[in-house]
Amino acid sequence: MTDSHETATGEFATREDVVDARGGSGSASAPSPPPSSALSSAPSTAPSFAPDSLVLNRKLPLWYQVSQSLRASILGRPQDASLRLPTEEQLATHYGVSVLTMRQALKELETEGLISRHRRRGTFIEPRARRATPVRLLGSVDAIVAQQSGDATTVLGHGTVPVPGDLAEFFPDCGEVVSFRRLRRDGESGEPTNWAENAVRPEVAARIDLTDLERWPMTKVLHDIVGVKISRITDTVEARLADPVTADLLQVPLLSPILHYTGVTYDEKGRVVDVARIRYRGDRFSFSLTVEAR
Repeated sequence: MTDSHETATGEFATREDVVDARGGSGSASAPSPPPSSALSSAPSTAPSFAPDSLVLNRKLPLWYQVSQSLRASILGRPQDASLRLPTEEQLATHYGVSVLTMRQALKELETEGLISRHRRRGTFIEPRARRATPVRLLGSVDAIVAQQSGDATTVLGHGTVPVPGDLAEFFPDCGEVVSFRRLRRDGESGEPTNWAENAVRPEVAARIDLTDLERWPMTKVLHDIVGVKISRITDTVEARLADPVTADLLQVPLLSPILHYTGVTYDEKGRVVDVARIRYRGDRFSFSLTVEAR
């Protein structure tokens, strides 16, 4: 461990550490620790986990950069590292961002199961946190449209459905969404390449013309035709096995490898307007990412 890490560890004393050092309140009404393996293995007087430093690129979302840096620090931590994270304020100071930005970064890690947050107790690394995380790609709307273009598209069907359980977090204010199902084929060979399901906010879906979906990707329709002011799109790419529906539509063997893409589109108000789930044939697609140094 470097000297800079040792210094950071010393600086990251938590609020609870300060209270304990002064003797605490001694009140019998103090809340009991939540039943968590992280809490049981990290006493309140233990020093906080010291994350790596980060040079921010102002061209990318700050919360995303901070979450990626903190995730790398957590997954690459020594075996004997403390499980207690510094407070939001201390982490915000460490990374040079606002508390609001830091809170958004921590929420991302909590969603992935890497950390757990407990009121009045602090934030802790989950000892058994999964280390295999999805690949997330950030890019422009134009890049997403280009990625989805070039195939002949058939609309398989659409209709209003209850919000699927695994999408409930994206549509907390909606009881229903409009589902669009599309199959894409290679423009020359006619071979199926991928099929997509889009869950769209009802008031937005009402303005979508199906003939437009046969000509252009959903992102282009939302942005250029419907007029949605897209603020960002979060992409996740995972390796999966073909289920019966996917195997039939893409004409591949059952349980053969596929690439499963999830794209979450947000408008200028921060609301999710569309969640796209696309299954790509594993033998037809690859994803590359170019990272430029500052």
